[in-house]
Amino acid sequence: MAPAAESPAVAGPAADTRVTDLIRGAIIRGEYAPNQRLIEADLSGVFAASRATVRTALLELAGEGLVERLPNRGSRVRAISVEEAIEILEVRIGVEGLCAAKTAAALSDRDAAELLDLRARMVESVAEGDLVEYSRLNLSLDNRIRELSHHTIAAEVLARLHAQSVRHQFKLSSRPQRAKVSVLEHAAIIDAVVARDPDAAEQAVRSHLLSVIAALRDLPPA
Repeated sequence: MAPAAESPAVAGPAADTRVTDLIRGAIIRGEYAPNQRLIEADLSGVFAASRATVRTALLELAGEGLVERLPNRGSRVRAISVEEAIEILEVRIGVEGLCAAKTAAALSDRDAAELLDLRARMVESVAEGDLVEYSRLNLSLDNRIRELSHHTIAAEVLARLHAQSVRHQFKLSSRPQRAKVSVLEHAAIIDAVVARDPDAAEQAVRSHLLSVIAALRDLPPA
C-alpha cells in the first residue's frame, strides 16, 4: 500500500527530497512493480505534492536507475534483471567492504552500542518471524555503516548501487530460511565492526554479499 497522502501539498527543496525518498522507498519495497507506469497526477495525490515536485523526484530516481523515462509517455519503474542485480552486488563487495573497514577503524563507543542494539533487534525480528521489520532493520544497518564510514564518495556510490539491487534482496529477506542465514551474516559484520577489526569487517561484508549472489542465482525464474 502506498503511503497515505498528506495535506496540503507543499513545494520546494525539502518537499522534493521528501517525495523522492517516499517514492524510492515504495519502489524498493515493491509497492510499485517493475515496468509499472508512474503517473504524475496519481503520485501527486498520493504524496500530497505538486506535479512539479513529483516530476523532479522522478528525474532524480531516473538518475539513480530506479525509474525509466519514456519519450512522450511519462515514467515507469525500471525492471532490473537478476543478472544486473548480481553485477551490482559484485561492485558493492569492494565499496561496501571499504565502508565497513573505515567504520571499524574509527568507531566510537556510542556508535558501537548503537550497532549492537541494532544487531539484537535484527536477531529478535527473525526469531519472531517479523520479516518486514527485519528488512527495515537490514536497510538501516546498511545506511548506518555508510554514514559511519565518513567516506563521502563511497557512500554516494553505494547509495545508488544499493537502491538498484535492494529490491531483489528485499525479496530474499522475506523468505524465512534465507532470513535465518542473512541475520547471522549481518551479525558477523556488526561483530567485526564493533571489534574494531577492519580486515574482518571487510571480509564479513564480502562473505555476506557473495552469499546473496549465490541465493539470487538459486531463485526460480520470474
